[in-house]
Amino acid sequence: MPKRKRAQRPASESGEDYADNSDSSYDETSRAKVTQKSRKTRQPTRTTRKKGHEDDGSTVTVVNSISGHPVSMHVISAVQVEPMRIALLEWYDRVHDTRKMPWRKKFDPSLDVDGRAQRAYEVWISEVMLQQTQVATVITPNSSRFPTIRDLAASDIETVNSLWKGLGYYSRAARLLSGAQKAVKELHGRLPDNAKDMEAKIPGVGRYSAGAISSIAYNQCVPVLDGNVHRLLSRFTALHAQPKSKRTLDILWAGAESFIKQSKRPGDINQALIELGSTVCAVRNPVCSDCPLRLWCKAYQRTQPTALHTGAVEADIEELCLVCDPIQSDEDKGSVTIYPMKAERKKPREELDSVNVIEWRSRNNQDRWFLLVRRPQEGLLAGLHEFPTLPNLSFAKASASNMAEVPYTLLQELLMHPPSLHSDKELSKKLPNSNSSYHIPKVTQVTSAGDVVHVFSHIKKTYRVQWVLLEGVELPQLRLASSPARENSNRAKNPKGKKKVSEVSEVDVNATFSAQWVPLTQVENVNIGTGVLKVWKLVEKLWTTTQ
Repeated sequence: MPKRKRAQRPASESGEDYADNSDSSYDETSRAKVTQKSRKTRQPTRTTRKKGHEDDGSTVTVVNSISGHPVSMHVISAVQVEPMRIALLEWYDRVHDTRKMPWRKKFDPSLDVDGRAQRAYEVWISEVMLQQTQVATVITPNSSRFPTIRDLAASDIETVNSLWKGLGYYSRAARLLSGAQKAVKELHGRLPDNAKDMEAKIPGVGRYSAGAISSIAYNQCVPVLDGNVHRLLSRFTALHAQPKSKRTLDILWAGAESFIKQSKRPGDINQALIELGSTVCAVRNPVCSDCPLRLWCKAYQRTQPTALHTGAVEADIEELCLVCDPIQSDEDKGSVTIYPMKAERKKPREELDSVNVIEWRSRNNQDRWFLLVRRPQEGLLAGLHEFPTLPNLSFAKASASNMAEVPYTLLQELLMHPPSLHSDKELSKKLPNSNSSYHIPKVTQVTSAGDVVHVFSHIKKTYRVQWVLLEGVELPQLRLASSPARENSNRAKNPKGKKKVSEVSEVDVNATFSAQWVPLTQVENVNIGTGVLKVWKLVEKLWTTTQ
């Protein structure tokens, strides 16, 4: 019998918040479309050559072929779900106070409209912060500065970023602010009371966040699927498939929905699934003996001595799973950790930035000021401050002589009266029609401090750091708005000869920036990111070693 061709998978989809715009479920109708023929088939366990050993003849056994199990394996039965929910909630009622998370409160039906809206705001803040960091950080009083959504809306990005400092993904902090402002301006100071409107109307709220807020604060029967629930349900249904593909996410969203459908406690069920995935069904070393769902968990059943999973299963071809990838014998360790399937991570692209810690020092060496530039309000590190930077340079052209010219290029855009690289006479010339005490500042030193490597989710940045010393009589006057060169003119082109559109949103030659002089003692108190702080520490180390 000829082998059945493997179905083509859609391209992997990724994004924050598991917010795929997919409401499809994995039901009988979708399974019927797999084939138009109804035939019985049995296929043996097959073997395949081990990757990277094509020439040595070594092979590995595929434990479960893609055609080896029925698709119903990944469907949570409506008949069975009630005892699952009971076991899950009994467990959650015992443990939900263990980690002392103040936003975890049971739904209170006695709350009025404003009370529920306030509850929604509290859940919103905690959920966004939990996407960023560990629970311990969220418990700290970072969000107590804005007890209500109106308090947050009345703030500004500088204040919000200062409280968000160190959490990363600063664009989410900006979206929190804009979301609060929109709710106050257009929605009477309340978050929408349903997931559909919340996802549509509040910036930065995706399907997961909308489900969490609406189920916990408004008792709506809407599911959640974060990383913890994704892992939990992948094991629960023994789903070994591309973790971010649309078809995989459809199955998992449908499974999450099965748990809360027509439930009286949807918020508690969603929080229980998240907590179970976080504390028991962990990435490594899961504690299956403590899991309230292990009796129904297909991954757990597979690890038991009586489990039969070494051969193919006879099934109607219409019922065969076309989503799962094969599990190879060298991957199978007899543990539930084989699920979910490990995603192939894209290697972050590498970029080189010239970062210039520009210091102005008075002639008497008493005053030391440092130049910081504020980033655009959107994109990577939105609204944060950084040292003047020329991004995305060619590694091949980053010679010491070229690096020494960069500060002059940046200062041309930042200062009203910048120093000149090519005219020594101009450095000492007094400006006409100006106060006689004012002189053009002079660059007296450009010293390499070394490299700082800082990895974002999709970019590996190498910051080539240099300390630039300006000297003069008066603190140099800044331009009101400046736009330093943010893009290398020699960037790669695609085959059609057009410039590639950069995936880094901060590369925008038309963006406006606000610069400021900051005294030495205040640099670390400004809203700077972790990478910029690393740069600052490197320069401080340079001063120590050269003294």
